[in-house]
Amino acid sequence: MPEWRSRISLPINPGYLRGLAQRIGRLDPEFIRELFAPFGPVTVKRMFGGAGIWSDGLMFALVFDGAIYLKVNETSIPDFEREGSRPFVYTRAKSKDRVGRASLSYWRLPERLYDDPDELASWANRAHAIAQNKKLAPLKRTKRKPAAKTREGGAVKQRRGG
Repeated sequence: MPEWRSRISLPINPGYLRGLAQRIGRLDPEFIRELFAPFGPVTVKRMFGGAGIWSDGLMFALVFDGAIYLKVNETSIPDFEREGSRPFVYTRAKSKDRVGRASLSYWRLPERLYDDPDELASWANRAHAIAQNKKLAPLKRTKRKPAAKTREGGAVKQRRGG
């Protein structure tokens, strides 16, 4: 964590933040920057009907349907569960019946954190660290299926999507 992040303490009226929470639904970048000010400077970039929240070149949170979701890993998920939070759910455009799927990477920001800027900064720091670790982690390789063989022993071309 950069040194300046640990020294910043901004006096923010909790009622002010609660009133501003309504602006999230409109993806108001200024509101998001104010909300995360105790954490540090953030950039809001529109994407896929929502927005990504970035810091130091890393996306550590997203905004969708009026809610903020933070990046998680297996060790942080229990904290979100204790707060009654839920994972980000997205709908695959081409899925039958447009069934929602839970994302294992982002969970909803607990409501109480909108009124507690210092605690929100702590949760944002953890989400940022998770994004950093994910970026540095080696890619996992998937095993390729062996090509089907013909009776003569030669490989058969496999069709895509089939």
